[in-house]
Amino acid sequence: MAKKNILTIGFSVAEEDVEFSDFDSDMSLLDWDIILFKPDINDYIRRCVDTFEGRPCLSDDDSFKLKSQSEHWRREIKSAMDNGKLVIVFLSELTKLNIATGEKRFSGTGRNQQVTRIVTSYDNYHSIPLSLKPLIAKGKEIKLSAKNSEIISSYWSEFSAVSSYKVILDGECEPCLVTKHGDKVVGTIVRSKNSNGALVCLPDIEFYPDSFFVGEEDEENEGEFTEEAKQFSSKFIKYIVSLSKTLNSQGELTPEPDWAKSYNFKLELEKSEAQKLLKIEQKLEKVQAEKESVIDKVKDLERIRYLLFEKGKPLEYAILDALRTIGFEVSQFNDGESEFDAVFESKEGRLIGEVEGKDNKAINIDKLRQLALNIYEDLEREEVEVSAKPVLFGNAYRLLPVESRAAPFTSKCLSAAIISSTALVSTPDLFVVVKYLKDNKDIRFATKCRKAILDSVGLVDFPEIPRRGSVLSKQERGSSAI
Repeated sequence: MAKKNILTIGFSVAEEDVEFSDFDSDMSLLDWDIILFKPDINDYIRRCVDTFEGRPCLSDDDSFKLKSQSEHWRREIKSAMDNGKLVIVFLSELTKLNIATGEKRFSGTGRNQQVTRIVTSYDNYHSIPLSLKPLIAKGKEIKLSAKNSEIISSYWSEFSAVSSYKVILDGECEPCLVTKHGDKVVGTIVRSKNSNGALVCLPDIEFYPDSFFVGEEDEENEGEFTEEAKQFSSKFIKYIVSLSKTLNSQGELTPEPDWAKSYNFKLELEKSEAQKLLKIEQKLEKVQAEKESVIDKVKDLERIRYLLFEKGKPLEYAILDALRTIGFEVSQFNDGESEFDAVFESKEGRLIGEVEGKDNKAINIDKLRQLALNIYEDLEREEVEVSAKPVLFGNAYRLLPVESRAAPFTSKCLSAAIISSTALVSTPDLFVVVKYLKDNKDIRFATKCRKAILDSVGLVDFPEIPRRGSVLSKQERGSSAI
């Protein structure tokens, strides 16, 4: 028999021929014969900063991502089953949390207005296309069920000692494994009605015990899989492949020949349902197009946050977008001899900017030299009559939380900026005003922001936000402290 293509999702094993994928992936499962899946969403929990009713509460962005990712795996697992693949789900802990619905409620007016974000409960088992109805319960006392368990008997004989249940299944499941006391369902097998595919849900296994990894005593190989891990993984995959063969031999279907697909053999009800399916597919295409359009808009909007943590070209593009929001006409210049990060102008004046991002340092004097050279090169162009205002945009200490950052520009940079009449813009400060302007159409405030850049020598002090919103205050920016 040909070699099986095997993929693990949410965990990895010490077997070179087995591919690994994160939970956050848009990978199709149709390229694989066997898929081993673990609904692990701990990365989302680690990023969570809020709670509601004692449960983690995801941000709007992560709420959308988790729901979209779960729907992706539901579709892919169902599609894999229907196309003859074996999907094995290891029933990890039930992770309950809250996600945003996208709905918000407003109360009060003006400064006293309160915004309430509406959330709903969610869990990691939404990624599985079965109504398992998992309940939190933990234990190791498990036995084969009286029926439907022969298929996994060899696997269970070998791996029962390292398996434990983290949930019991309260849905309508045909059990293959149950608790020794009470016969609660902790494992199930669901076969596809249209192919040789199957979805097998099994008690969890600890795939990352300490003994599977080289310790700190061997610095050169620390963190690598040990020989014990490799032996376990080899045996584990061998039994998984054997399980796949057993399922195929017991449920093999004959592929429908082309002649049997003739329109003459189709039932009238089948034809009617096929028409309904076609209409549904058309609706789904329209909804998918709308979804993709909204996703693109969200990605465009979220790029403004690059002002807080990016460097290089991504930071440059975020600054260009920010300057447009403030009301500048913006471009980049490159004629083969001279290249300027940002050329921007308005009725108040014309400016040339340079951009610098530092991981864990303040912005130093280096970029000011380049900026001065750009100003002179720009002035040498025939169409330019007046020297542009120099502006240095800096994202200092970009890898640190904004509130933990020290002064964004060095003292030398500040002194040199005064001598050269250069405006210094800390991009987290720029983010604050741009966030306000993205959320509020305020022409007067935008004009004040443009003038602040044009009139400043040294660190730019942007005007106060007209009304308190959910943006960083000056104290929270941390960038204005010198």
